[in-house]
Parts: sequence; structure tokens; C-alpha cells
Amino acid sequence: MISPRVQDAASRLPGVPAYLYDLPALDEHAAAVRRAMGATELYYAVKANPDPEVLRVLAAHVDGWEVSSQGEHAHVTSLFPGTPVALGGPGKTDAELRLPHHRIHVESPNELRRLVATGLPADVLLRLNPDLPVEGAALTMSGPFGMDEDGVAECLPLFTDRVRLRGLHTHLASGLDAGHLVGLAGALLDNDHEEVNLGGGMAVSYAVPESRFDWAAYGAGLAALRGGRRLRIEPGRALTAYCGYYVTEVVDVKRVRGQAYAVLLGGTHHLRTPVTKGHDQPCTVLPTGRGQALADEPITFVGQLCTPKDVFARNIVTTARVGDTVVFEMAGAYAWNISHHDFLMHPKPAFHYLGA
Repeated sequence: MISPRVQDAASRLPGVPAYLYDLPALDEHAAAVRRAMGATELYYAVKANPDPEVLRVLAAHVDGWEVSSQGEHAHVTSLFPGTPVALGGPGKTDAELRLPHHRIHVESPNELRRLVATGLPADVLLRLNPDLPVEGAALTMSGPFGMDEDGVAECLPLFTDRVRLRGLHTHLASGLDAGHLVGLAGALLDNDHEEVNLGGGMAVSYAVPESRFDWAAYGAGLAALRGGRRLRIEPGRALTAYCGYYVTEVVDVKRVRGQAYAVLLGGTHHLRTPVTKGHDQPCTVLPTGRGQALADEPITFVGQLCTPKDVFARNIVTTARVGDTVVFEMAGAYAWNISHHDFLMHPKPAFHYLGA
């Protein structure tokens, strides 16, 4: 359920569709995560949401930024010069290999050879793609990401006085609870490396928004495993998903072959998350309309795009009338920035910030 202050702000926006970010809520959440993680370093995966106002809030709580492109690197270093940056991502260009960084996550022996050939100094974490069972994950990062053990072994003789091996990086899956992540961490820390980056993957439930990842249990589990190692994590979605809202309006209601539909301004070209994840985006309908209504029945909420895939949520039992405001929750990560903005060339949403 969205907070009264978000409801009030959403009902008074000067125009929709729009994104609304609750910055005080983000600040409180990020501070709690920072406390729970103790000595474990906290980098934010900028790919989840690079909005400058969101990043400014997080900057007070994170140790650095994880970026995966030259564009993301330029973005964060212009906003926060001097803050440590870890450069990851497959398929790095020669220009990206030359970017200044605190750590670079090398994905293959060939990439390491190209890095050495730049003649520039670099501190490297080798991205390992280990053969470990991952149960209950929403997404597994297998296939071309990182290296197997043979690839890591091929890299070891390539290091020089300038290009230094600092440890391992891995990101196995997304959508895991604290217990699963601690268990995987235990297996991954069975090595001699003094620095290990465990990536992200903390569970975020769109079906049960009030169910949150247990940061305290994860922090305690990592503390017990750390020993003398330097540990780092890179959460993205689990830090910012809850602070964002996509606010829009019902423009039409109808029934087609017995199915009730509420057609909304905007669409999944603004909020790609439900289509990408294959779920119903949690939402609240605010009774701001006076038009034709669908009352207390299963309603499917769709957008304006010319595709049957433009669906926010299916068969939500509620009431919706033309002119009502619909507030989609958990739109603070992999939402606007992962969407196909220019399909049909609709107007882009506005952005508003509570507490700015």
C-alpha cells in the first residue's frame, strides 16, 4: 500500500504520465542497508536506475558505483568526481578499457590481453562464472558472462606489475533470498583471493511488495564468512525499486469478450518492468475520476501501445473509472531506463521528486 504522502502527491501532479520518486524513503532504506552490511563494501549498480536525484541520495550511503559502459562511467564521474568506480560488463571496447577506474571486472582472457596492451595500470577482478547450482532464482547469469575455471587459469600468467590481480567477481543470479546468497557466498569464498565481489541478486518481490530482502541476515552471514577478506556487493534493484512510482490516468474502460480493460495513458514503453519480468505490476487506483466505471471486478490494466503485450497488470479486482489516477509501485529500478521510449512517439513522462 502506498503511503499517504505519495497518494497525495500523485493525485496532485500537474500532468501524467509521470514518474514520482520518494527520496526520503530511499534515503531511509539505503541508510538501513548500509548499517546492515557493516564492513562489507557497498557499490550501487547504476544500470538499475541512473537518475541523478536518485544517485545523489545514494551517494551518502555507498562506497562507490558499478558501471557497465562508457556512458554510465561519464555520467557518474561527472556527478561524483573522485568516488570509486568499478567497470564491468561484457564486450568492453578499447575506449572503455582505457577509462579510469578503481576496479575493472575482466570477462575473458582475451579482454585481459587487450587491457594489458593498453599499457595503462589497472586493478583487476576476474569475473568467474562458477558451476554452482542456483535454485529459486528469477534470472541466472550463465552463458557468456564471465569465465569458467579454465578461463581464470588462463588469465593468471598474464598479469604484470602494472595490471594487477586483486581478486574475483561473480554475479550468479537475481531474485535470491538472504539465506541462498549467504550459502553461495560460502562456496565462492573457498579460495585464496583476498578480495571478492559477490555482485547483487537480492530478491525483490513484485507479487508481495511488503516482503523485503533480509539485509540484516545477509550482513551477519557475510561477516561470519569474511575472515580477513575484502568483500563487496553491488545491489541495484533491491536498493531503488521501492522508491519509484509510475503515475498515470484511466483514459477508457471497456469489456471485450467478457474481459474488463482499463486503458491508461502511457504504457510499457515508459515502464517496461512488468513485461520484462512477466508479472503484474502492483498498483493503487485513486478515485479522481468521474467518468464511466468498471466496479469491483477483475480488470486488466493496459497502455496505449499498438501491441497486446502492452499490459501492466492482469485481472486486478478493483474499481476503475475514466479519469482515475493509477499509481504503479516499485518503479524505481529497471523501469524508465530499460524501456523502449520512442515506440509510437508518445510524449515522454515528467519526473517529480518528493523531498528534493
